[in-house]
Amino acid sequence: MLRVGGADQSWVYPEDPTRLEFDYVQRIAAHLDAHAPAGERLRVVHIGGGALTLPRYVAHTRPRSAQIVCEPDEALTAEVREKAPLPKNSGIKVRPVDGRTGLAAMPDDYADVIIIDAFIGRIVPASLVTVECFAQARRVLTSGGLLLMNVTDKAPFAWTRRVLAGMRLYFPHRSMSAEPSTLKGRRRGNLILAGSGQPLPIDTLSREAAGAVFSYRVMTGVQLKSLIGGAQPMHDGTSTDSPMGDEETMLWLS
Repeated sequence: MLRVGGADQSWVYPEDPTRLEFDYVQRIAAHLDAHAPAGERLRVVHIGGGALTLPRYVAHTRPRSAQIVCEPDEALTAEVREKAPLPKNSGIKVRPVDGRTGLAAMPDDYADVIIIDAFIGRIVPASLVTVECFAQARRVLTSGGLLLMNVTDKAPFAWTRRVLAGMRLYFPHRSMSAEPSTLKGRRRGNLILAGSGQPLPIDTLSREAAGAVFSYRVMTGVQLKSLIGGAQPMHDGTSTDSPMGDEETMLWLS
């Protein structure tokens, strides 16, 4: 378990990387599984490293995949690698840079998947939810590439609606997944946002999410458009971090 500032931020079982403890990580993994045939090699960029749970999952389920992790906290990465070493020839490269710096340095059409799961304490940094960030992600992704984001919010999702408004400028196909209790406003929770230039496998994702131990609902199409409403996207210099709220319980302790 990786705990930062009193919050449990990552859980990893190195002997079996397919054991995913946190429900939101399971949902991201389901998106990865549905994006390409089982075992197919992918180029994946991770913005935010933590205990490298998802990079290990990809390396195990899709051997020979090339993965770049942008994690600016070098001390954290060193401790994680000491206590839970990566397997040999994992294909995982960790760069000590923040997400925007890492994306800016990458070539066009490089990645099949970009996963943004980066927090400073309990907030998602403002720099990762702007129109300019989405433009960089679109440039780095292949034409059919997939952008996945883990953000946190509480209904009526005023902040997340603005994130989605920015995402739709570059990704015509989008979805949002969350636990029913989060969608109903009972508590703050994780929201998994997905965007792509090609249709998302919504039926597959919906079945998987509904049958999970902690079930999720998948919103897309007209329902998601209605949620976004007239929300305006955020830009560099005027964007805001995700709201923390007043809850004492951290959102990923399901």
